[in-house]
Amino acid sequence: MAFQAKQIFVNLPVKDLKKSIAFFTEIGFEFNTQMTDENATSMIISENIYVMLLVEEFFKSFTNKAIGDTTEQAEVIVALSAGSREEVDEVVNKALAAGAGHYNDPVDHGFMYTRSFKDLDGHLWEVFIMEEMPPAEG
Repeated sequence: MAFQAKQIFVNLPVKDLKKSIAFFTEIGFEFNTQMTDENATSMIISENIYVMLLVEEFFKSFTNKAIGDTTEQAEVIVALSAGSREEVDEVVNKALAAGAGHYNDPVDHGFMYTRSFKDLDGHLWEVFIMEEMPPAEG
């Protein structure tokens, strides 16, 4: 039987937790206050998906590897599906207005539309809508 996780927690290092919370609040995310202190917070993406924003020093306590320099390196692209093209635009426009950096031009494949941004710490985020693909003919 294949392993199937019940939840996913993506852990990202941040320089300033309060600024990161304010930034993601501006975009429209909420946080689990029971999992928030001066070192970390749990940002709620959906019922079973969370992003743990961890102050860099606290993040380092979980690994012996160096934290990547996001101005030069990409460690991950967090891709979030939206419900419509309008929602894709709304989320990315809010992120840009809240201080996000531009990352990639919008991409429209017809069946899939995506926009991207860099958060305050340089982590890459992609928001997309993908229409249901027709069944393959065989």
